[in-house]
Amino acid sequence: MNLIARRRNVSQNFAERPPFADAAEPGAPMYELIELMFFAYRDFAGDADHLLATLGFGRAHHRVLHFVSRRPGLTIAELLDILKITKQSLNRVLKQLIAWDYVSACPGMKDRRQRQLFPTARGRALALDVAILQSRRFARVFGELPEGARAQAIDFLLAMIDAGGRDKVAAMTGSGSASSTVGPER
Repeated sequence: MNLIARRRNVSQNFAERPPFADAAEPGAPMYELIELMFFAYRDFAGDADHLLATLGFGRAHHRVLHFVSRRPGLTIAELLDILKITKQSLNRVLKQLIAWDYVSACPGMKDRRQRQLFPTARGRALALDVAILQSRRFARVFGELPEGARAQAIDFLLAMIDAGGRDKVAAMTGSGSASSTVGPER
């Protein structure tokens, strides 16, 4: 049974629905979406968590390694801006990734005071393994959904990003202009 048919079956069984699942009043909490987002992220991140845990890494390591691998030469300041974390939070994780030979830090080419981050061969391999693992989940899910679901998912995720950061994220991810794919906020 595909995802849409499964969802219809679940929503028709009102006796088993959680309380407030149909909060249609303006301003009412959208518990169904909140909880689905939680569970989807839990399982999506969980795929990577299991692999990373075998190496003594966690989600923070994954986030740093992912962006350093996707943008070799990224400065620490740029990484802090992407992740929206403090230097102190990044420092512990980055020290481990450097010490265990997953990331290297070099003085900046333009400004020697800056440190640019590069994945090592080992770091690139791990980042690729995790990306392939997570991409398999996407491929499975999009295989169960109607044509066009990937584009709709991209539109939805871009719309979830604060309006002021959408274009930057769209450009960074290669998703196109957020303003051309995302309608007005509702």
